[in-house]
Amino acid sequence: MNTFPLTHDQLVQLTKQYPTPFYVYDEKGIRDNMKYFTKAFSIFPQFREYFAVKALPNPYILRILESEGCGADCSSLPELMLSEMSHIDGKRVMFTSNDTPANEFKYAYKNGNIINLDDITHIQFLKESLGGKLPDTICFRYNPGPLKQGGNAIIGKPEEAKYGLTHDQMIEAYKICRKEGVKHFGLHTMVASNELNPDFFADTARIVFDMVLEVQKECGVNIEFVDLGGGVGIPYRPGQKKVDLEYVAKKIRELYDEKIVPAGLDPLAIYFECGRPITGPYGWLVTKAIHEKNIYRSYIGVDASMADLMRPGMYGAYHEITVSGKENVPCDRVYDVAGSLCENCDKFAVQRSLPEIDMGDLLIVHDAGAHGRAMGFNYNGKLRAGELLLRSDGSVVQIRRAETIDDYFATLDFTGLDSFSV
Repeated sequence: MNTFPLTHDQLVQLTKQYPTPFYVYDEKGIRDNMKYFTKAFSIFPQFREYFAVKALPNPYILRILESEGCGADCSSLPELMLSEMSHIDGKRVMFTSNDTPANEFKYAYKNGNIINLDDITHIQFLKESLGGKLPDTICFRYNPGPLKQGGNAIIGKPEEAKYGLTHDQMIEAYKICRKEGVKHFGLHTMVASNELNPDFFADTARIVFDMVLEVQKECGVNIEFVDLGGGVGIPYRPGQKKVDLEYVAKKIRELYDEKIVPAGLDPLAIYFECGRPITGPYGWLVTKAIHEKNIYRSYIGVDASMADLMRPGMYGAYHEITVSGKENVPCDRVYDVAGSLCENCDKFAVQRSLPEIDMGDLLIVHDAGAHGRAMGFNYNGKLRAGELLLRSDGSVVQIRRAETIDDYFATLDFTGLDSFSV
């Protein structure tokens, strides 16, 4: 757990300008973290991190990451557009989507993005979408099925996941595309989420490299880049250990030298598409205690809800919580920290040891910089929180305002309501 970068007094002052709840992101932490990621994988001839836009889709964050050399991994038209607004374009954008509408393929093609296909039937669909011709560069998402053991509750076992092509479909797909005149090829896989075992990623690279060699042998196709996906976790819980990326890179480099170099495929570009380990530890949800309830358990009710951070309710995910100004006070009370949704799973913490909480205290939910605000929703008419950026110079800027009631009603068509017959 990273220390919250503002003092108690600074946070109190901030809440006078921006009412809770809100997210805070630390620019310096994100930049330093991205530099560490890049340095770890600099042992490869070519490397790029394609930040998973779905984790934190804000153009200010994307602009920061672009300046650190990041590309963008996108899954939808709005994400493609956000990347373009953030000066991430061309082949620095990987379009990895599934069940994709034709207009989104057209947009990615027009912008020269790398299109990563999720199914063998998408070859023909893409061709028809683009007027009868495939792009010069194509990538396929590989689902290794039972070859890859493990998986977890978030993404599931590979053979039970909806994503990717089977082994035999991969071979056929490259043959088809070669005949269609495609000139450049990539290979992608994504088989885990929030994984902390560093050897898991080396094993994934082994499976991918073996597939690269098989495609070369069976299809006469030289893969030019591999996207090893994301899935690198962060230590949400006390006692968990951060993934050692230098160790991961070293293990993958050993496999690269063993398999790729002798096959004459060096330099093979190595890509990742991580989101969580880049921004996750450097974002916090700040919320205020507004109610206390004592029945069979003691509850602290806050002004944020699962609509602002759904991970605990959706996955049972753990996030550390600290009480601003009481960091050194003994945690001698046990609370459920709950939001106001009409759902019993709307809890940020269950039976958590915390210091005594008074009404008005500011609670800080840690490690919320990825898959936090991005997964927000409007159930119960809840309005999603805004986002603030702590700049490297210590200033704070708003990078997304909180939603308003007007925002909530904006898509409703009231024009015929008065004459609507019931």
